[in-house]
Amino acid sequence: MQKYVCYCFKYTKEDIENDVVKNNKSTIMERILAEKKAGACKCAEKNPKGR
Repeated sequence: MQKYVCYCFKYTKEDIENDVVKNNKSTIMERILAEKKAGACKCAEKNPKGR
């Protein structure tokens, strides 16, 4: 089973690490925060822990 950091957008720890190496920062984290702020986050439904 894949372990996600973000269940809404299916990002893994490795995705974020690779993003930092490629971009010298986490553009993925920026995208997650922007989507969350816009109300597009469905973590409560998609995350098995309900958060």
